[in-house]
Amino acid sequence: MSAKKTALSVIVPALLVPSMLMAPAYAAPSPPADGKGGTGKAPQVAAPPASMSTVGGTLLGQPGIQVNLLPGAPALPANLTGRSWIVADAESGEVLAANNAHWRLPPASTMKMLFADTVLPSLPKEQVHKVTYEDMDGVGPGSSMVGVKEEHEYSVHDLWLGVFLKSGNDAVHVLSAMNGGIDKTVKDMQAHAEELQALDTHVVSPDGYDAPEQVSSAYDLTLIARSGLQKQDFREYCGTAEAKFPGKQEPGKPREYFEIQNTNRLLTGADGIAPYKGIAGVKNGNTSMAGATFTGAAQQGSRKLLVTVMNPDGPALEVYRQTAALFDWGFAAAGKVKPVGELVPPKSADTSPHGSPAQSHDHDPSAAGGNPSGGVGTALGVAGGVIVLLAGGAYFVNRRWPRGRRGKGEELV
Repeated sequence: MSAKKTALSVIVPALLVPSMLMAPAYAAPSPPADGKGGTGKAPQVAAPPASMSTVGGTLLGQPGIQVNLLPGAPALPANLTGRSWIVADAESGEVLAANNAHWRLPPASTMKMLFADTVLPSLPKEQVHKVTYEDMDGVGPGSSMVGVKEEHEYSVHDLWLGVFLKSGNDAVHVLSAMNGGIDKTVKDMQAHAEELQALDTHVVSPDGYDAPEQVSSAYDLTLIARSGLQKQDFREYCGTAEAKFPGKQEPGKPREYFEIQNTNRLLTGADGIAPYKGIAGVKNGNTSMAGATFTGAAQQGSRKLLVTVMNPDGPALEVYRQTAALFDWGFAAAGKVKPVGELVPPKSADTSPHGSPAQSHDHDPSAAGGNPSGGVGTALGVAGGVIVLLAGGAYFVNRRWPRGRRGKGEELV
């Protein structure tokens, strides 16, 4: 197994009573021939639908910025250009502000969060696999790669580092092969998205490579990140700043290794983007169709936030600047805004008397038996840093969020 330098990260999502409906279908345009652009800027997209999903609250189904500022609340950052974005309290699940939260847009490599959350539990990290040429079939031209080579052996742990740090589509295809193939993996991912109530998400490729009709939303990506961050290995991989990845393998000689560094600029810092204080992951992406996308998790003091930004105007790195600005706003706005919605629990975790979160009803986060989170369950404890699921479906995780290490950074993917 390769050596690694790891910054572990943890997030605390809580059970909430949900809402609502699926969004209308969105058919993404056909991708360009290379499936990945060099400019980091997606083509201009149409205006958001007039009516979108109301999962998590009716306001989240409305186009445009949704925020309820109370006296003393800071103004939202100026010049926010993301087609879709969301700021959520990771512990209570309250959505503090959002813009087109349910707009179904191409997700790029943020789709790898769903891939990992779906497949990671089924493959032991110590398992070693010899890569075949068939494993690498279908890796799209222009894909981001970590450097997996046919006829070489890799542990599952190595491959996940390649997925999270270098957004390696080659590593995704090998892990998909180990999971029973691309088609099975896509079906598994779609089923898991539906279980999470990520109903805006339509999976076509497990790596996020541009494909017709492959879409997600800022709301869904945040739900997916929340689910993934309940898994210890997911937290470890998405919070790793740099690691050693296996290289050339020759009989009778020690295995060669090379350094890989996380392309998440807010974790490592590079290209004029400073590491964000308290950052703990999660995943970035950039393709011709999607533009730049990013979902991040950070903690300052006792406050833990999730932010997702999709396809802002400007250079590719603008997604980090706008994410950092929304983090700053979210931490400053704590207790000074009225939530505009909530992050719903998975279907299997819902014990609400109202039934499934996909059912249509308005929801007042303050009207849940005095529980300010609106949850029907309460966080009762944490065992050894491992998430515990207790009666009522509430989520629990270790409360510590160590800082990510600064690295040199790599080419944006």
